[in-house]
Amino acid sequence: MLKAKDLRDQSIEELEATVIETKNELFEIKNEMKQAKKLEKPHLLREKKKDIAKLKTIICEKAKATYDEQPADL
Repeated sequence: MLKAKDLRDQSIEELEATVIETKNELFEIKNEMKQAKKLEKPHLLREKKKDIAKLKTIICEKAKATYDEQPADL
């Protein structure tokens, strides 16, 4: 499980790479579930979804922070 505090120290590029990685892991878990009809660790499905949501939230926060810091041309 990813900690939001640790994720906020990473750059946006690193976070986006982690999102892709986590999506691939989620895909593999879903494939395993479809093939075996039962997961060994079903809690991982929910955990990965929550991790993706955390990552996307932090990416949006960082993007908004950089947008707000730019001076407006009037």
